[in-house]
Order: sequence, then C-alpha cells, then structure tokens
Amino acid sequence: LEYLVAMEDMPAPRIYVERTLALIKPDAADRADEIENIMLKSGFAILQKRKVHLSPEQCSDFYAEQYGKLFFPSLTAFMSSGPITAMVLARDQAIAHLKQLMGPANSTKAKETHPESLRAIYGTSDLRNAVHGSESFSAAEREIQFMFPGSIIEPIPLGNAAKDYLSRFVNPTLLSGLTELCKRKPADPFTWLADWLIENNPNTPKVQDGVMTEEVK
Repeated sequence: LEYLVAMEDMPAPRIYVERTLALIKPDAADRADEIENIMLKSGFAILQKRKVHLSPEQCSDFYAEQYGKLFFPSLTAFMSSGPITAMVLARDQAIAHLKQLMGPANSTKAKETHPESLRAIYGTSDLRNAVHGSESFSAAEREIQFMFPGSIIEPIPLGNAAKDYLSRFVNPTLLSGLTELCKRKPADPFTWLADWLIENNPNTPKVQDGVMTEEVK
C-alpha cells in the first residue's frame, strides 16, 4: 500500500520531444516522397511542411553563418536553382538522429562509410548532397523560424495543458473517427481508424502538388 501511495505521488515522466529542420534540396526534389517515407519510418513525425523556391538572396540569409567561405557562392546558387521541401521534424533527440540518418556532408564519403544514409543514396557530391539538417538546437530554432515564420518552438505540453490540448484539438477528431468506425464496422478496425485519422487530420499541411513558389520573408 505504501508503495502504491508513493507511486501516485511521483511526478509523471517527462518525455522531451525535440524539433529540427530538414530540407530536401533541388537535386533530390523528384525523390522527395521517398525521402519523407524514410524519415517517417525512422521515427520522425512531420509537424510542418512546405515547398518553396528560394531566391539567391534568401539562400544567402539562410546560410548566413557560411558567409565568406569559398563554397558560399556555389551553395547559394545551387539552393536557389530549383524547388526545395522544408519540413519541421520531431522525435526524441531529433537533431542527432537526423544527422545520423543523413550521413556525412560529402556524398562520396557517405557512400563509403555510411552506404545506407540519405546522402549516400540520393547525393552525388559535397554540394549536391540531397538533404540538409539543423546542426544544433540554436540552429534549428533559427532555421525553423526562417522557413516557417511565426512558428513557436516550445516543449510538448504536459499535465493540465496537455489535457486541455487533447480536449480542444484531438478528442473531437478522434470521436468523429470512432463514430464512423462504429458505422462501417471494418474487418481490421485498428488499421481502418489509423488510416481515417491520417486522412482527416485537421492539422495536415496543405501542400500543393508540383512546385509551389513562395516567398520566405
């Protein structure tokens, strides 16, 4: 009994979900769906997504920390040469896990040392290496704000805040899905409900098929 009382008094475990920015670069634009699927299968959730075609000036601002390096002009020219897909990814230790999934920056080296990494599979050189991921937490904050102006980078809500979030944003959709499930009575209710929730997620980013040219301010 004393053990049960002690357990009740213990605070709920805190699970910190980290966010990071991922870019699918112009050289891998036609393989974006494949790369996204790999990220999802690796445990990432895609919180936000948009397709943009940046200007050279916008690329210069995004890569401001690289200013002055010899490859900077080539980098900004390449990144503004076609559409990119920007995504906010989330999971535990998202920054470290994405860096591991991407592999070394040089795709040639990645093919030798990390043959199953994204840059090994989809990249062709040091510059045309298919994907970008935030280097650190501070870089992730800055890059997410750049690609998704107005985004709030904050911890996942817990306690009463989490209950309020669930009641306002999750439960109404879940209730609709369960109601529809009872009406249809599918043979595999778990898979059916999962598919229904994905298709009817009110927070799914509205991404236009093809290229959506958009100015990032």
